[in-house]
Amino acid sequence: MRDLAEKWSVPPDWQNATIEVPGLKTGAVTGLHQRLVSGDLAAWAEASGFDGPAVGAFGLAEGIRYSVRLARDRLLAVSTTPIGMATGWFSEGFAVTEISAGLQVFEVDGPALDAFIARGTTLDPAGHPSASATLSFAGISAIVYRHQRSLRIHIDRGLAAYLWTWMETAAANIAAGSQN
Repeated sequence: MRDLAEKWSVPPDWQNATIEVPGLKTGAVTGLHQRLVSGDLAAWAEASGFDGPAVGAFGLAEGIRYSVRLARDRLLAVSTTPIGMATGWFSEGFAVTEISAGLQVFEVDGPALDAFIARGTTLDPAGHPSASATLSFAGISAIVYRHQRSLRIHIDRGLAAYLWTWMETAAANIAAGSQN
């Protein structure tokens, strides 16, 4: 039987993986706690203690705990520390699902960030931010927003090697000054 695994890229060691070219630095973010929240988001915010509104595409998230809007009734809660709330259905009208192992997170920073974004999506990062951070980026569904000075991209873990290869090519083209 033919070994189809040889067709797939071997993912790098995400703990140490970086792409660095003049004006752009990319790496994986590990250790984040991520929970998918669906339903009554106001009730969830009150019960969880997560402060502030959920950010949309290219919106600015700050701090060690924040929320990212995915849909009218869905968000992603992100924290560098454990989220002290159980998972499951809550009688207040919302559900919480642990999704940390299912999403790979990348962070991109540098003065060439706008050129990188322009290669990944047709959305204008300087325009009015979208209410939802879910968008097509590099041809795949991603959650995209700003965190501090960087751009964060959350994708399904199974697509991480693909996006990594895409980011290597984009970074090389940006470094070479290519307009492709």
